[in-house]
Amino acid sequence: MAFDAFRDLRPFSQLIFATFVILVSFLLILVISFIVAIPIFGSEAVLNFGLISDFEDPETLAFLKYFQTMQSIGLFILPPFILGYLFYGNTKEYLHLNKPIKSSLVLLIIALMFFAGPFINLIGELNNNMVFPDWLAGIEDWMKDAEENAAKITEAFVNVQTIPALAFNVFMIAFLPAIGEELLFRGVIQRIFTNMTRNHHWGIWISAFLFSALHMQFYGFVPRVLLGAIFGYMLVWSGSMWLPILSHFLNNAIAVVGMFLIHNNYISPEFEEFGSKSDTYYGAALSLVIVLIIMRTIKTQNAGRELLIKN
Repeated sequence: MAFDAFRDLRPFSQLIFATFVILVSFLLILVISFIVAIPIFGSEAVLNFGLISDFEDPETLAFLKYFQTMQSIGLFILPPFILGYLFYGNTKEYLHLNKPIKSSLVLLIIALMFFAGPFINLIGELNNNMVFPDWLAGIEDWMKDAEENAAKITEAFVNVQTIPALAFNVFMIAFLPAIGEELLFRGVIQRIFTNMTRNHHWGIWISAFLFSALHMQFYGFVPRVLLGAIFGYMLVWSGSMWLPILSHFLNNAIAVVGMFLIHNNYISPEFEEFGSKSDTYYGAALSLVIVLIIMRTIKTQNAGRELLIKN
């Protein structure tokens, strides 16, 4: 017998209940993670988890990557499947995983995420240079500290020298977030806000804002909002979750592989800055034009497959 007690919830009630499920799922997986970690990493490492500061120690990095992986499962991947079942009964259909994408779109998405780089770099540089008024100096200092700590962890994660280590980074930083974050933010949160406002654009941009805010990296906030919006429109235009999942995966994977190549001196560090410096602004402008053309093409190719607003 189907469990349908939550099928008729209004959007706001769905939002409150979804928040509860996300928190419970996260805490449950966190507790399980700590229990499993004790025989693997030792009780001392687990008890001192919040005091970790040596990101160059291999055992510490393995410990952090383990928790990063488990966090992705508990916070992003598990909740959408629970909510899809409770809200709709058919999780695959609720999350729009039941519609394949055309092979021609795969090539367009690859081109889109590759050519979007310079424009995103420019927006990121402008975001990074934001200055707060004096009366918000305390908040600015807190944001900078949070950004520096996040940058240190990210740098430690991506600074690897072997192909197996690179493959795990692609799995942890590209594959898991592409699946989990898209299912949660585009599959659940965007749907709730779209139904709440009865408008796809509001649903897309509110979920993109929350998507960026959850990362707690304020000096990359604007480009992440733009990426979230792109992923949101991919879903609405195609009716398939696989399009934003692929876009998200490629965006993260390109960054991970690019950092691997930079750290191992295969390419110049200027690669990740192209479009953000005055002598490469032309690249950012060209990037924007190409992105708009590709997105228009994607929308045209998916005519008739767009999502309708429904509960």
